[in-house]
Amino acid sequence: MHLQVDTSSPVPPYEQIRAQIQAMVAGGSLPAGTRLPPIRQLAGDLGLATNTVARAYRELELDGVVEARGRHGTVIIERAMAAPERREVVNHAAETFVREAQHHGAGLDDALAAVRRAFHQRPPGGAFISGGGSP
Repeated sequence: MHLQVDTSSPVPPYEQIRAQIQAMVAGGSLPAGTRLPPIRQLAGDLGLATNTVARAYRELELDGVVEARGRHGTVIIERAMAAPERREVVNHAAETFVREAQHHGAGLDDALAAVRRAFHQRPPGGAFISGGGSP
């Protein structure tokens, strides 16, 4: 799983995490049964407070994306996503991405190239996490 949080962004870090995980679920890179990293581990990896990650996980649980299973962690749950819902998730992720790209001075061509690279270079199963600023 590859998450990035831009602490200089106007989008709160918990929302950046929530939107990215929800988009990964919608896109199929986080299938049902996938266990998310423990809150403390992810917070440490991203350089964030544990409460920030906990809020993102709570929001995902309220959205019906994950289920907290106590000692067994937080797991992506099986759910059928209808096309309109998938479009909404992808549109939300796109809006967040565009806001970030524009915030850092990227134009449409740069943004589209970045999306194409991300699709083609995404590691199988998404095995890494990075924190800090934007790429």
